[in-house]
Amino acid sequence: MAGSIRATLAAVVMVLAAGTPLAAQTIAPPAPEVLKELAPSGRLRAAINLGNAVLAQGTPQDLKGITVDLSRELARRTGLPLELVPFDAAGKVFDALKAGAWDVAFIAIEPARAAEIEFSPPYVLIEGTYMVRTDSPLKVIEDVDKAGIKISVGRGSAYDLFLTRTLKAAELVRSPSGGCCSMVEMFLADKLDVVAGVRQQLEPFAVAGSGLRVMDGRFQVIRQAMAVPKGRLAAAAYIRSFVEEVKALGFVKAGLDRSGQTAAAVAPKE
Repeated sequence: MAGSIRATLAAVVMVLAAGTPLAAQTIAPPAPEVLKELAPSGRLRAAINLGNAVLAQGTPQDLKGITVDLSRELARRTGLPLELVPFDAAGKVFDALKAGAWDVAFIAIEPARAAEIEFSPPYVLIEGTYMVRTDSPLKVIEDVDKAGIKISVGRGSAYDLFLTRTLKAAELVRSPSGGCCSMVEMFLADKLDVVAGVRQQLEPFAVAGSGLRVMDGRFQVIRQAMAVPKGRLAAAAYIRSFVEEVKALGFVKAGLDRSGQTAAAVAPKE
């Protein structure tokens, strides 16, 4: 008997590690109104932000990462055909909502977006921080918000929205494309003081000999969530339950580990 129990537990661990969907689930099968709101066109169109490497990797033709895993698991549970819709920046995901380009998205919780989006609880937490030149006099996060300091950010990103409403003296300079590479390029080309972004995206630029360093600490905890367009209340209730369950089952942790994003934290239950 003991051997059988150990074998069963081992099998569960292997399933989680492999990212294979678990058959067991506690949320009820989706009602017809949930399916209608998740896929008005008959297909579940999931917006994937390739501008954030914590969430997605690869190319538009070969998408990978935790948000792709979650999209496929949601499609599996609902029985809906899945269409992955790639974007290169979070701001572009939000802007595409006006054109009705997606049915579910993976985007940070921000008050400025709440008028247009129904959010799930967060599934992962990541840090927003700063990168400067190695010889910069700015040493800690609190040094940055001073008159005359210019900060490169991606237009419409979570950290753009957060810094827009919290900075008192520093100036934001927005990269139109919103991608991390374009922000860093603008920071270097225009001789700006600071670039703001997701820690995991900034760190590869600050390698030995680069003349750049990422600051310790953070100015923001970015709460990444699933989202549906405002007013789709049945779909919103379903994805709230879905997110809490996949966190509890270890699905999110396994997906992050599999995609090499071990520094990102799974959000606690809300």
